[in-house]
Amino acid sequence: MQYGICHLSIISVRTNADDASEMITQLLYGEHFKILERRKFWCRIRIAFDKCEGWVRNQQVTEIDETSYLSIDKNLKPKYTSDMVSFVESDDAILIPILLGSSIQNCEELAHKFEGSFSTGKKEKSNLVQTALFYLGAPFLWGGKTPFGIDAAAFTQMVYRINGYKLLRKASAQALQGDALSFIEESEAGDLAFFDNSEGEIYHVGIIMENNYIIHVDEKVRIDRIDHTGIFNTDLGIYTYKLRVIKKII
Repeated sequence: MQYGICHLSIISVRTNADDASEMITQLLYGEHFKILERRKFWCRIRIAFDKCEGWVRNQQVTEIDETSYLSIDKNLKPKYTSDMVSFVESDDAILIPILLGSSIQNCEELAHKFEGSFSTGKKEKSNLVQTALFYLGAPFLWGGKTPFGIDAAAFTQMVYRINGYKLLRKASAQALQGDALSFIEESEAGDLAFFDNSEGEIYHVGIIMENNYIIHVDEKVRIDRIDHTGIFNTDLGIYTYKLRVIKKII
């Protein structure tokens, strides 16, 4: 088995070994992974954090040995950047921009230096909404995980990750985590609301705020009203998502 770490600010992870194939997620700086298969220009990886699998270009990853991988994986208090944009400095004095939620506890593995702000350990539930507001206005990008492009499930995953909690990559998978609440009135700020389509498939998720508001990704990260029916988009004057279940993760 081979192992790797992301030494760039962002790497696209694709469904197939082809630049034109769908981007299913992204690797952010410092994320580690297993290399499951290698081809001439591409390798298939499994991201350690959420077990998401896909293809990345060989030249965009740095290989590490098993000992380093296991050491990173056993770290119980990972460090994530808490500023919109930070920088790491390479040993040849090049500044590399890294984005909110990047893993900087692995800088030494990459011979980089970091002197910015970071978050570590599990935070209070009340911090979740404050973190979510950093992404407000970020454009929708399928497979994206950053303030410069993000999808619904990545938004909730990143907000929880920065605060010390693990969520899976897809909304349908996140919906299997935590405890279900019977009524929206039982929810607290920071709980997750899930929404299904006409086939009953969960395909959207957002973070509950106080006073019957929700922050979620709908073309951009935005704040809307929510009730027992679903999300009411005040700009359009209609319900845009049908509520399926609310989950308490923390």
